[in-house]
Amino acid sequence: MSTIDWLLEGDPAIRWQTLRDLTDAPPGEVAAERTRVEHEGWGARLLALEDADGLWAGGACFPREPVPDGEGQPWTATMHTLQTLQLLGLDPASASARRAVTLVAENGRWEHDGQRYFDGEVEPCINGRTIETGAYFGVDVSPLVGRVLGERLADGGWNCEVENGSVVSSFDTTINVLDGLLAFEHATGGSDEVREAIHGGQAYLLERGLFRRRSTGEVADPTYLELAFPYYWQYDVLRALDHFRAAGVAPDPRMAEAVEHVRSRRQDDGRWLLDRVPRGAVHLDLETVGEPSRWNTLRALRVLDWWGSGA
Repeated sequence: MSTIDWLLEGDPAIRWQTLRDLTDAPPGEVAAERTRVEHEGWGARLLALEDADGLWAGGACFPREPVPDGEGQPWTATMHTLQTLQLLGLDPASASARRAVTLVAENGRWEHDGQRYFDGEVEPCINGRTIETGAYFGVDVSPLVGRVLGERLADGGWNCEVENGSVVSSFDTTINVLDGLLAFEHATGGSDEVREAIHGGQAYLLERGLFRRRSTGEVADPTYLELAFPYYWQYDVLRALDHFRAAGVAPDPRMAEAVEHVRSRRQDDGRWLLDRVPRGAVHLDLETVGEPSRWNTLRALRVLDWWGSGA
């Protein structure tokens, strides 16, 4: 079986993106496959777990019911579920998406200080993800965009630890804000200020080869070389490369080492494994660590196609 055929045997979320990104399928076929996300597979299973008030697990970032110490960050609350539905490609115009987003806007409140959900809270990593899902699902998040634009650091990126004294950016926070600003630009056309911020954040990553410390050249964090999905707030090189692909950035020599790392992880059968999933409770396991991953294979193939095309 070819790798493409194997991908097309997966969940509707995998199939429609494979058709769109890796084949010459006509737009009508892609759109028809995408509609199945709402009614079948992972998308339908997540939507079925939505509470009557539109939230998941009764909370914005954290579930209503406390999680025992030592079990890690739970990923069952609204923020993480909306992000997963967005990654699956749930059509924003679908009835389920419209209902969920309307109810989240009405009923969602952040645990930080009771802020309305799409107004965001104080951490740019959370706000970047809120911008991304809000823009994707058609919510006006321009006030929140204005906030994160004002929180850029001198090196071009962002860091959630500024309130604790950090004066340099972090990979993790920066990619979350970049993904949010890119979704906002795609949804609204953006602005010169948004584009300048995107370019500045991308430059921050490029100056570090996407995974190295600028000061020493050492690998900033070994997990950045592990290919994870879903990634939630966490950074890795495949997520970063897929961001640059989605942004339409031309391949840059400073990405080459990261690209070659991703290429090197390809197995003899043409597939990529799932290296890691963030620790913590989930609604459902999309894939199994250590086994072939359709998500990583799909994302790696479209990144390599983009890299090889010269974009």
